[in-house]
Amino acid sequence: MTEKSKDLTEHRILANIVIIRDIKVILDSDLAELYGVETRRLNEQIRRNLQKFPDDFMFQLTKEEFDNLKSQFATSRVSWGGRRKLPLVFTEYGALQAANVLNSEKANKMSVFIVRAFVYLREMSLTNEKLSTKFEQLEKRVTEHDDILMQLVQEIRKLIDSPKTSAKKAIGFRSPE
Repeated sequence: MTEKSKDLTEHRILANIVIIRDIKVILDSDLAELYGVETRRLNEQIRRNLQKFPDDFMFQLTKEEFDNLKSQFATSRVSWGGRRKLPLVFTEYGALQAANVLNSEKANKMSVFIVRAFVYLREMSLTNEKLSTKFEQLEKRVTEHDDILMQLVQEIRKLIDSPKTSAKKAIGFRSPE
């Protein structure tokens, strides 16, 4: 596989990963397409091997979640005729396990790209968290410096605005006249 086709494949996978219940997942129809099988064939194999798919590997969307997902994409991502069942979604582990139960050459090859895409997203998330923490620390320091600068400006204003006396007292000795 050329470097360009690898990039396209990873980009395509990243575009299919969505966040549901604060978890990065991929829809069964998208996963089936990536693995080169029909969605019903993928789901059939999953249901035959349910013991291999605990809740942190896969779960079924609720009607509200699916409706919300469809509205995010403006149209249904499924073909004409719609779906009869609510879709399954797979986490990184579930996507890899699905490749194992399908046991096809294409599924095994694609599973590597899918895992890499999930790992990439995890790394990006951690980087964003670190940047956010650093930014908050910087913001706090700037705020502290702002407070100090404001106090300094107020003290300087006091010195500038201090009452000025018009009669200056002479310095030195005066002889009585």
